[in-house]
Amino acid sequence: MTSVPEAAAACGTDPAGPGGRGPEQPADTGLRTGDGPPPWHGLTSLQVLRHLDSGPRGLVEAEAVERLAGSGPNTVPSWSTASWPRRLVRSLRDPFTAVLLCLGLVSAVVAAWGTASVILSLVVVSCVLRAGGERRADRSVAALRKLVATTATVLRRPAEDEPPRSREIPVDELVPGDVIRLGPGDLVPADVRLLRASGLTVHQAPLTGESAPVAKQAVDAPEPRGGLFDRPQLCFQGSSVASGSGTAVVVSTGPHTRFAATRSGPGQRVASAFDRSVHGISWVLIRFMLLTPPLVLMANAALRGRGFETLPFAVAVAVGLTPEMLPVIVTTALARGASLLARDHRVIVKRLPALHDLGAVDVLCLDKTGTLTQDRPVVHRALDARGEQDPEVLRWAGVNAWWTLHLADLPVPDALDEAVLDAVEEDEALEYDGVAALPFDAVRRLSTAVVRRPGRLGLHTLVVKGSPEDVLERCTLTEGERARLLALAAREAASGLRVLAVATSERRARDRAYTPVDERGLTLVGFVTLRDTLAPTAAEALEVLADRGVTVKILTGDHPGTAARACRDLGLDPGVVLTADTVGLTDGELAVAARSTTVFARCAPEHKARIIAALRADGHTTGFLGDGVNDLPALHAADVGICPRDAVDVARESADVVLADKDLTAIAHAITSGRHSSVNIATYLRITLSSNLGNVIAMLVTGLMLPFLPMLPAQILVQNLCFDAAQLAFAFERLRPAALRAPTVLQPRYFLRFITGFGLLGAAADLATFGVLALALHDAAGSGQAAFHSGWFTENLLTQALVMLLLRTGRRAAEGATASPVRWAAAGLAVIGILLPLSPLGPLLGMTALPVLYYPLLAAVLALYTVALVAARSRYDRPGTER
Repeated sequence: MTSVPEAAAACGTDPAGPGGRGPEQPADTGLRTGDGPPPWHGLTSLQVLRHLDSGPRGLVEAEAVERLAGSGPNTVPSWSTASWPRRLVRSLRDPFTAVLLCLGLVSAVVAAWGTASVILSLVVVSCVLRAGGERRADRSVAALRKLVATTATVLRRPAEDEPPRSREIPVDELVPGDVIRLGPGDLVPADVRLLRASGLTVHQAPLTGESAPVAKQAVDAPEPRGGLFDRPQLCFQGSSVASGSGTAVVVSTGPHTRFAATRSGPGQRVASAFDRSVHGISWVLIRFMLLTPPLVLMANAALRGRGFETLPFAVAVAVGLTPEMLPVIVTTALARGASLLARDHRVIVKRLPALHDLGAVDVLCLDKTGTLTQDRPVVHRALDARGEQDPEVLRWAGVNAWWTLHLADLPVPDALDEAVLDAVEEDEALEYDGVAALPFDAVRRLSTAVVRRPGRLGLHTLVVKGSPEDVLERCTLTEGERARLLALAAREAASGLRVLAVATSERRARDRAYTPVDERGLTLVGFVTLRDTLAPTAAEALEVLADRGVTVKILTGDHPGTAARACRDLGLDPGVVLTADTVGLTDGELAVAARSTTVFARCAPEHKARIIAALRADGHTTGFLGDGVNDLPALHAADVGICPRDAVDVARESADVVLADKDLTAIAHAITSGRHSSVNIATYLRITLSSNLGNVIAMLVTGLMLPFLPMLPAQILVQNLCFDAAQLAFAFERLRPAALRAPTVLQPRYFLRFITGFGLLGAAADLATFGVLALALHDAAGSGQAAFHSGWFTENLLTQALVMLLLRTGRRAAEGATASPVRWAAAGLAVIGILLPLSPLGPLLGMTALPVLYYPLLAAVLALYTVALVAARSRYDRPGTER
């Protein structure tokens, strides 16, 4: 006898709806093995066995060995991870790293060996850090990876004329034609066709996203309905047995299974938000850098008569414009954030740039089951026929659930039966003596327990529970009364509840077996309504996500009312629910609808991917949480694909982020960590680019006014090294909470405006210093040239220290907080700027001690520069300004 869980029959659910496999999807062409046998779902079990040259007693061992050699092992091809050399080469494709590499090679060509060695060292460090971080993430994911199945129970015969023997074999030794046995808790090791089944239900969530178990039956002539996964006689690799048992013949193994076919389905992931922003900023920098050396050469040749002897200076100026430490700081900030996430919250970031994308996420798409709700219903209310609460209804529902479980030989209770049993006292069910039970099946959509009530000798009581439509059809009611009760059940279902009807009937005791024919002439007791159990941390996590400016959208295959109720229970306004049958909109119309829609119900995999694509086209950075094969298109369509540790293997390999548990709180922590890294990276970019641009402009202008170079190439290099080393502190900067409340996206247009404004301000301070030096120094030759270099070197490092302090995002830290690493780094940079010209290294770099008059004049310039910086920064901090 086959059985189907009552969850599929309760109002508020749709047997074809969960997972999005409703009538809107065309039927699949079926399973195929090798070079193309016919669709297995269109054949009888006998035809399948004949085609596979097998039988109910299984294969002969020798035949199985031959087939294994021909078909290959039953393993899904795994995605190999990249080797170290390949990772290093792939890191060179990063635009900033490529720019640094080119500058290093140019420096080597012009024999600027110090500049070349430093730049190339930075390239190597950046590549090693990035490759090492990705390799550590791959090792962590490999440790989480679970096999689809390890062993299988197979029937095989030692020889043709000997009886079959049941034994366990490694799953990779299965071949088409093998006859296997399935029991509760077993993982389906291959695609199989059922030969026999008894109460068999299967979890197909990894393949379809359907939360409720699906009934499987060994039928020979099923009615075609829905897609391939709706076929009751087929089970697929990646699913698991929830209840019952069965015997099946293997029809597809290894790369020919539906599970393996998903690996070649989704195309290559489109560029992420991080990739797009980095490429945009990189090309802005590259344009500046390509213009700088020719400009310097032509200007010096035209105005000062200098030739190619200024080429090292031109290269040094171009290097000064480049954020040399950006690859190192980006990698360090992201690797540190990923490490803290893995240590503190058990969140593994597989691609380091994905952490930045997490910080930029402003729309998070997820399913309802397992995130907002647990995969476990609970009793909401028990209503009598008038719609009023009545505990007697729940008591009779508990009697049905208890004795059905114990008398129908079911290995585990149905999820709805478990909820009912949790809500009633066990003693109430034990007051009755169980006589017989008719378990739930998909045709009747109800279950019946026959019990003997105390003091009712000679009478049996039938207790029937199931779908309201089917139970009421068997009750003695007038048409008007039946219509009223159906409307009552429909109202409860529309509010997002699952509804079960309970009815009873008294019959004379008998020894003859009870059959479904006896389920007639019933008296309705009432209705039991059930709701999904809310995830304990979901409400708090939704509040945190809302505080972070992240909009949550629910993409689910469930009933619209069920999804909407879960949202309301968590304080999330569902608004108007959009269902898959109304997503026949154009891409533009869907993007407009998605702005105001929170819940998308009845979603198939292609619907989820299309909705995410529409959100991205509308300018949003999207994250998607999924755990099944059916979620692969959406995982690839999103900027950040997220999956839990217990997701199917192929989903874990496709995702960018892996969670230890399917918990929204972990995602909130991951987004916060991504925001932290993103803010620090953006802060570094703003500061280094504006400061570098100001220095370059001042050098170009001053170089045309002086008879000598304003700074020697070695001095530019040392200054850059000191500034870059100090800015490593940005990777460890602590931020105030307000800085994390909105996504930080690297906008090339905003950065160009920011660095131009503050760069010109910095150039003005540098030129003012030029006037200060003219007053403090009495000659421009001999020691005057070295003094000019010293004065400008000191001023540059001091202004850069001020910029680090005043332009950093986290500068207004909470009172009582310890000094930030940026403060210490800026202080160290200022000390170096003042003391280095006075140290023994000063003469080696072409610098000398400065007159005392220079310092008070420089202090006045720095005070004015500080006021200008604060005023300009307040303008950029106004609400509505891009970040």
